[in-house]
Amino acid sequence: MLTPQEGPPCAAPWPASGSDTERLLGLLGGGELTLAGLIPWSSNYTFLGEVSRGDESAPVVYKPIRGEQPLFDFPRNSLAKREVAAFVICRALGWDLVPPTVLRAGPHGRGSVQIFVNVDQDAHFFTFRDDPAFSHVLRALALFDLIVNNADRKGGHCLRAGDACIIAIDHGLCFHVHDKLRTVIWDFAGEPFPADLAADLRRLEEDLADAEGETCRALAGLLDTGEIAALRRRVAGALASGAFPMPPEDRRPYPWPLV
Repeated sequence: MLTPQEGPPCAAPWPASGSDTERLLGLLGGGELTLAGLIPWSSNYTFLGEVSRGDESAPVVYKPIRGEQPLFDFPRNSLAKREVAAFVICRALGWDLVPPTVLRAGPHGRGSVQIFVNVDQDAHFFTFRDDPAFSHVLRALALFDLIVNNADRKGGHCLRAGDACIIAIDHGLCFHVHDKLRTVIWDFAGEPFPADLAADLRRLEEDLADAEGETCRALAGLLDTGEIAALRRRVAGALASGAFPMPPEDRRPYPWPLV
């Protein structure tokens, strides 16, 4: 088993300490949202824009609910909410992997608004997967995807944001009640969880056990009760196993395309 590490898996490229996070979330949720244009390679309508309030401003990605393509296996008009739920869980774990994300009104209706991090789009999972500096943070991301049941972890949804730091994006296909895990990160299959990540997961389990706690209250408007119950089961199952799972043999374990 890997030795414990201090602090989160990597340092966020955005303000991440307690009051700074609240200030940033307040800006994302309450600032004036203006759009610069569509991001052309997205499968759903996705806009690059900016939120501003007074002398504060930040670049953002806005995904309106009305621009979501319907899917046969996910509830209609739910992808933006799942984007926000992914941030809620990542924050509850204390891991700065998913950029701050809120659900709010915008020029094209309600949708998710996420801080935009300007990174090299070509520096993705397949370009740094073998770099030892990224081994711990990639284990954290693999564990995160397991518990949120990410059905679409492409290599291009995992981007380098500095030395030994990554950001994880595009979480609309998470939190299904049935096992849907499809990911490019199977490198750690069968390995025990690092001690620090397991400790964070135990803390999340305690948070989710409190129906009136901050995490459950935040999830209540984003996921249905069955999805929250399935999340609790996945966390408990991961802790009971103590190890990264092997790829399933009864369904496709990889997304397509891979990047």
